[in-house]
Amino acid sequence: MTAAAPSTPTTAPPQPFDPLRLCIFATVALISWVAGPFAVLAFAALGFAGYWRARRAGLERSKCVLRDTRLVLAYLGLLALAGAAGAVLTTLEVLGVR
Repeated sequence: MTAAAPSTPTTAPPQPFDPLRLCIFATVALISWVAGPFAVLAFAALGFAGYWRARRAGLERSKCVLRDTRLVLAYLGLLALAGAAGAVLTTLEVLGVR
C-alpha cells in the first residue's frame, strides 16, 4: 500500500479589477438623459477611465454585457461624445445662442 502524496492547493493568478459598476453607471446615466447630458458625460468619462486602467492592467474580458473590454471602451467613448454634444447644445440653449 502506498501513501498518497499530499495535495498542494493550486491558486489561480489574481485577475485585474473589473470596473463593471462604472459601465452600469454610464448606462443608467444614458437612460436618464432627461436629467442632463452632463451626467452622461461625467459617468461615461469615469467608466472609460476605469476600463482603460483595467485593460492596461491586463483585463480583456469584463462582466459587462459587452464582455470584450475594447467594446466596452468603444461604448463608453460613444456615450462620452454624445454627452459632450448634448452638454454643448444645452449650454448654447441656456445662453440663448441657439
